[in-house]
Amino acid sequence: MGLLEWLMPPSIFNVFQTRLLDNEQGAQLEPDFRPALLVVDMQEDFCPPNGTLAVTGGRSITPLINTLLSSPLFVLRVATKDWHPPNHISFASNHNHTSSSSPCCPEFAGEAIPFLSTTTVHNPHNPSESYTTRLWPAHCIAGTPGACLIPELDVSKIDKILEKGTNPLVEMYSAFYDPLKNPRVSDSGLAQMLREARVTHVYVVGLAADYCVWSTAMDAHNEGFETVVVEEATKPVDEEGWRRCKEALVAEGKGVKVVRWEGEEVGRLFPGGLVTTGVGAGGEEVEEEKI
Repeated sequence: MGLLEWLMPPSIFNVFQTRLLDNEQGAQLEPDFRPALLVVDMQEDFCPPNGTLAVTGGRSITPLINTLLSSPLFVLRVATKDWHPPNHISFASNHNHTSSSSPCCPEFAGEAIPFLSTTTVHNPHNPSESYTTRLWPAHCIAGTPGACLIPELDVSKIDKILEKGTNPLVEMYSAFYDPLKNPRVSDSGLAQMLREARVTHVYVVGLAADYCVWSTAMDAHNEGFETVVVEEATKPVDEEGWRRCKEALVAEGKGVKVVRWEGEEVGRLFPGGLVTTGVGAGGEEVEEEKI
C-alpha cells in the first residue's frame, strides 16, 4: 500500500450510530415536512473556557440546541465532530518551517500565525484544483479531550455522529464534503443519509456560524433540501464575517434562510407550543416562557 493510500482510506469519515432510527417516529402532522437537525461541532475545543479555538459564547447556545433536539418532528438528528490527525493541514503549527517531508504541508517560508496566515490546499488527485484556507490553532485532534462533544449537549437524542476532517491533506468545513470537486476527495455520505430518511427540510445549528455551520447549510441547500440556520443557536468566529455571510444570502438570492428563534420555522417544530430556555447564573438551564 502506498503512502497516499494509507493517508486516505476508502472512507475518511467514521459514522457511529448512537441509537436505531425509526424514520416514522414523531408526530408527523405535515406529510410534506420531514425535518432533520444538524448539530455542528459542539466540541470542547470550540467552547470557552479552555478550548484551543474557543468561539465566544459557544457553550451558551447548548440549551437552545437541546430544546430543538426535543422536537418530536425531527426524523433524523445528526451531530458532527471535527476529528483531525495531528498533522492536519489547517494547523498553523504544521507550517512553521521552511521545508517539510510531511505530505500534508508543502514548503512554507516563515512563521505561520493562527487566524492570520493562510495556505493553499491542492486536490491530491488533481493538483491543478486548489483553494485557499485559513490556518488555525491545533484543535479537535482525534482521541483528545478537546475533540469530545461538550457534556451539556444531550447526546441521548442524537441518532448519528459524523467525524469529519480526518484526512490530513484537505480542510473541510462542511458536514457533507470538502470544496474540491474534480474529483471529490471527501464525502461523508450525509446527503444519502438524509435522502434515505426522506428528509425535506434541514435545520443547522452549532459552531461556528461563519465557517462549518455556513458551509454545511450551503451544501444542504445545494443538495436540494429546504435549509434554515437558527440564528440564536449558533455563534461565529468573526461577527463581521458572519454579517457578510448573511448579506450574501440576501444579495445573491440563495436559498438558505437565517431565522430567529421566535420565528415560524422554529415554531413549526413544536405544534404544542415552544418552551424557550436560558442559562441561569450557575450555568444551569432554566425555563423562560412558552410561545
